[in-house]
Amino acid sequence: MDIDLILKRLSYSKFRSSFHLKEKDIIYIKEKGLETIKRHAKDFICVRVSPKEIFNDGKQTPMKGHPVFIAQHATATCCRGCMEKWYHIPKNRALTNQEQEQFVHLIMRWIQKEII
Repeated sequence: MDIDLILKRLSYSKFRSSFHLKEKDIIYIKEKGLETIKRHAKDFICVRVSPKEIFNDGKQTPMKGHPVFIAQHATATCCRGCMEKWYHIPKNRALTNQEQEQFVHLIMRWIQKEII
């Protein structure tokens, strides 16, 4: 997965490029630290979008409330429908551990770009 290329492609999407961290999100990240945010991202990816079957797919990631949620929408890792569209990963199978790690890395790179 070429993260820089993916972020560039996502930047061409009017919807995906409309997401940005707010000041309160940046303060939260600085208070908690990037390692804690990364653990949150791992948990959200594992629990909310990794399973084979998600009963509320398309609605499981809020549009606000945590910096990782914003990053998930910005990186199209918010639901299996978006993952299928952007990354060609079928909805009807669980994400592999490698895919989960790649998406966490993508989310964290987006967050790091936002807080600079």
